[in-house]
Amino acid sequence: MEKRHKITQLYGYMICLVSIITFLIAMTAMVSAIIDLSNPFQSRSSYSRSSGPSLASFDNYKMDLMISLKEGQQLPDDQTLKIMYESAKNDIIQNVSFRAKRDITVDIMIILVCLILFSTHWFWMRKLSKTEAG
Repeated sequence: MEKRHKITQLYGYMICLVSIITFLIAMTAMVSAIIDLSNPFQSRSSYSRSSGPSLASFDNYKMDLMISLKEGQQLPDDQTLKIMYESAKNDIIQNVSFRAKRDITVDIMIILVCLILFSTHWFWMRKLSKTEAG
């Protein structure tokens, strides 16, 4: 009977430990997603576009397009380029915002599950300790 009691205690405390570790990881991910959401265009997360012309400024965008032109190709006029630049920039902002909001939602759900698991197992372990002592 004593061995079973020790295994039960080990199980309960391990669930509490795993809950704490998972909680900390989810909190870190949520803080990162909140920072990305606060300034989606400057986000350095995996959501942002890493290939293609630079979107840091219109001039950078135009220069990158000029460099990538093949012989015989013409660069569109500035008005068309500005529309293309704004469209690409808005696409990045929308993608980062959506993914950051999704990550925040998932992290909140994970945190809630961690809190429920931790509290139920912690109180169960306390109850088990009291019955063992009493």
